[in-house]
Amino acid sequence: MMNCAVIFGGSGFIGVTLAQSLLAQNEVDKVYLYDIEQVSAKGFNYRTRLVLDDPRIIEVPGDVRQVITWQPEETVTLVANFAAIHREPGHEDYEYYETNLLGAEHVCAWTEQVGCNDLLFTSSISPYGPSEKQKDERTIPVPATAYGGSKLAAEKIHQVWLAANPQQRHLVIVRPGVVFGPGEGGNVSRLIKAVIKRYFFYMGNQGTRKAGTYVKELCSALLWVLARQKAENKNFTLFNMSMNPGPSIKEYVDTICEVAQIERKVLAVPYPLMLAASYGIEVIAKPLGIKHPFSPVRIKKLVRSNNILPTYLVENGYPYQYTLATALQDWKTVCPEEWVK
Repeated sequence: MMNCAVIFGGSGFIGVTLAQSLLAQNEVDKVYLYDIEQVSAKGFNYRTRLVLDDPRIIEVPGDVRQVITWQPEETVTLVANFAAIHREPGHEDYEYYETNLLGAEHVCAWTEQVGCNDLLFTSSISPYGPSEKQKDERTIPVPATAYGGSKLAAEKIHQVWLAANPQQRHLVIVRPGVVFGPGEGGNVSRLIKAVIKRYFFYMGNQGTRKAGTYVKELCSALLWVLARQKAENKNFTLFNMSMNPGPSIKEYVDTICEVAQIERKVLAVPYPLMLAASYGIEVIAKPLGIKHPFSPVRIKKLVRSNNILPTYLVENGYPYQYTLATALQDWKTVCPEEWVK
């Protein structure tokens, strides 16, 4: 009988990339992407092409906030829960908990119902809370936002699923830093555009470190950790996902210029001035519903390090496949339209 993987929140760029990885490695015969929106509705041509070009990737419309009644015909051998409300700012506090907690409960209940014993969950580094100090998997989480709190609670829901049958089940929880890559449309995409289009400025934050990872590296590490867990006859792993060390803002900018083959003299603007300007822009843009890249929340994030260490991966000899330069070069090669000068 054929087998399959089911990725909840699968129309995001991580879900689509994992689907591609699973099929390329012949891990499963089919991959189902269960999501409230189809990939084509997300507005990223790269993601849409990957899904439409492979008939083994099948989209299933559904909302993880509701009880999941759909089931595939194939045997489900792997479930990945990527469904989440995560953008900050952009949502009310209750929305993070509504989606991230109900989603965790419904995905875990469904995984038990179909008899699948392998479950992957993408959490976040947000449960650690803001700090300039280095943190690893042994650090006690102290979330400071609704997003971070909801992700930490969702981790516990998945661990309850594991505890119901620890002899047979396997659970991998990853806390990634900034995940970037083709079809992303997030922080690093905005940084690339800002550098290329000449509207990025330093704010005394050249040395600020941002834990980050390439999306293909993240998918590779998830499968590597799951395989290692089984080989060692263990049932639970929680690990941080980042390059080692996490690059500085200047390293991101310099590498973007190198890969894009451009020269940019990036000006420095005092942080208080940039923050004040962002509040002014927000006052005008918010009532008009205008989206812009200068949110005060994002400006504050740009000067704050998230210095998260991937200690588990380093101590266990994970074979990193990408550097920052090779990751960005691969991104530009497979999706050049997101690097237009």
